[in-house]
Amino acid sequence: MTESESLFIGRLSVLAERNDPIDKGLYDKYDVKRGLRNKNGTGVLVGLTSIGDVVGYEVQDGKKIAIPGRLVYRGYNVEDLINDAETHNQFGYEQCVYLLLFGELPTQAELDHFKQYLGSLRQLPEHFTEDMIMKAPSADIMNKLARGVLASYSYDQNPEDRSLSNVLRQCIELISRFSTLTAYGYQAKRRYYDGKSMYIHNPLPELSTAENFLRLIRNNKAFTDEEAKLLDLALILHAEHGGGNNSSLTVHVVSSADTDTYSAIGAAVGSLKGRRHGGANIQVAEMMDNIKENVKDWSNETEVKRYLEKIANKEAFNRTGLIYGMGHAVYTINDPRATLLRDKAAKLAHEKGLEEEYNLYKMVEKFSPEILYNKHGDEKKICANVDLYSGFVYSMLNIPRELFTPIFAVSRIAGWSAHRIEEIVAGGKIYRPAYKNIFAEREYVPIEKR
Repeated sequence: MTESESLFIGRLSVLAERNDPIDKGLYDKYDVKRGLRNKNGTGVLVGLTSIGDVVGYEVQDGKKIAIPGRLVYRGYNVEDLINDAETHNQFGYEQCVYLLLFGELPTQAELDHFKQYLGSLRQLPEHFTEDMIMKAPSADIMNKLARGVLASYSYDQNPEDRSLSNVLRQCIELISRFSTLTAYGYQAKRRYYDGKSMYIHNPLPELSTAENFLRLIRNNKAFTDEEAKLLDLALILHAEHGGGNNSSLTVHVVSSADTDTYSAIGAAVGSLKGRRHGGANIQVAEMMDNIKENVKDWSNETEVKRYLEKIANKEAFNRTGLIYGMGHAVYTINDPRATLLRDKAAKLAHEKGLEEEYNLYKMVEKFSPEILYNKHGDEKKICANVDLYSGFVYSMLNIPRELFTPIFAVSRIAGWSAHRIEEIVAGGKIYRPAYKNIFAEREYVPIEKR
């Protein structure tokens, strides 16, 4: 952009900002549900789902009562799914996908057949890698993933068919290929933006999603079973989170317009990239970098607490006043995903000699609720969310930071697919909420009189 273009855009930006302010008092006057949330913090009920449930409170006499958090997939507590996978020493994500798509747990024979089918689809279509990934690479892998999803339309011989069987086929293909699309996008980014070597390995059909992903992002294709099982746990925990989270709601909204599968899922990827949604795990990592740089003694609770107070007071880090990784729209006492990852992180940190850093994360979890309460006076209980520990776990697995949010997408494509199918089968009405215009009508002024 030239200097004159930059100045022109700058002037236009001033005009746009000056003419689009809205008095915050008007939101109360017209009882606007900002963010589709009620005044008590609960979400506005806009739909029904049988896919997943996020439980963090009960409403009694109009008041929210905090309860321990639960994450439920098709009626099953996600902790039971994880315990079952660990008991049988299996990778559990593929069973989770089957459950979310079809509503029932598979038999071993059904699961084996489904895993074989997923494995057979992991290769990208012919020439896709060269034409759609290596050409026009992206510095942000989420944008590359969204482009890969939309480009898949061109390689589908029947992309516009909205029948259930065809949509299911499209969704299963995307579920299988998301790890490959992400890994190859990362390799292209390494080559063209980081000046590093690029390694394009073929996925192996007999490997799980977690195993294939680690194989594809590493130059030597090497990984341990323990590493893959930990990544598999993260994939299970991120696979679904109810219909009200921003990206799943995006799937419902876009699907309700009767568009194709690739358009709906591409939109969801764009939503998940956002720093208030899936991109929050990178914000946590950057915040922790800042804390580690500015707190001399990581074991000194007083020093850590004082610096967190500075962050909350907009005096440190990015000066937003946010302590990333803390708080959730639904969970109150605890986020079960954070609890499970924290316990796994403790074991891995001990093995890798990173206990001091792990304890720093624990202090953030310990002190932040009190600090935020003292700052804002909000009676809502604040707990650590999954983003606080997920990035730390990924970093201990030597997964590059730019892959933190894409891993979220590799997992959540399962939930998105289930919600896409649910909207097609049970929706049938385009989303059309109301916006109230607050700008008065005025007489038109001809250009020669302006």
